[in-house]
Amino acid sequence: MSTPTTPTGDDRSVEERLRYLTDRIEIQDLVTRYGLGQDLHQDGDNDVLAEWDQVFAPGATVDYSVTGAPLDGVTYKDLAHAMRGPGGSMSGIEHWQHFEGVPTVHIDGDTATARTPHIHTHQGHSGQAGWNLIQTGFFVDRLERRPEGWLIVHRRLEILWMDTFPTIDHTTDPG
Repeated sequence: MSTPTTPTGDDRSVEERLRYLTDRIEIQDLVTRYGLGQDLHQDGDNDVLAEWDQVFAPGATVDYSVTGAPLDGVTYKDLAHAMRGPGGSMSGIEHWQHFEGVPTVHIDGDTATARTPHIHTHQGHSGQAGWNLIQTGFFVDRLERRPEGWLIVHRRLEILWMDTFPTIDHTTDPG
């Protein structure tokens, strides 16, 4: 039986508290590396797996079905291909940045859950018209402590809202 390490009161030892804080920081860093995997690879560089292979456990699954795509129970590598492969969902987008908030984390021994707020920004073009897309929501993760550290074994995307708006053409003289 595992011992819960999420704070429940002052009855925990200093070692238990330090272990919880260390685990929590490792999980927060892991969540941030997902966004970096997206953001460090732009302008035709689609190697998100350079970071994602350090974020997800081998065989980890995702549920991004909220997007309308058939992405429930697929592996994170399938998700990378659906986003970054030929004709993928990111192919019409020129620039992006993914901001991951501070997750709420519950740790129970060598397993954990995390709920992380996010805001994702994207800029694209359709013909001559530029546009921006903003998406807000949460990632809900199940994690396991492995010999190589904490890794996500399942991630679900929840979208609160998203919206598009046109860009302003900064190349023309308004006067």
